[in-house]
Amino acid sequence: MPNELPKDVAAYKRTPVFTQDTVPAGLQRDHTTAPGVWAVIHVLSGRLRYTVPSTGFQVDLTPGHDGIVEPEMPHHVTPMGEVEFYVEFWR
Repeated sequence: MPNELPKDVAAYKRTPVFTQDTVPAGLQRDHTTAPGVWAVIHVLSGRLRYTVPSTGFQVDLTPGHDGIVEPEMPHHVTPMGEVEFYVEFWR
């Protein structure tokens, strides 16, 4: 999985901050970004598991350890207890 964004993309929107109680169900099952859209998962507190089933990639994200989502790559997240996070979109 990539550990940085391509140099030719720019942020254009972000989600509100989600917690273990407010994370949308759609983020907890496989979903994708649109063609050409990257995402960065920013954990503010706690731990969030980021999984890319097709590659077997799985990592627990924590503050300072962001998750980078490639365009059109099916993935999902799982709160691991109390967590606060948001997703930033780039294209």
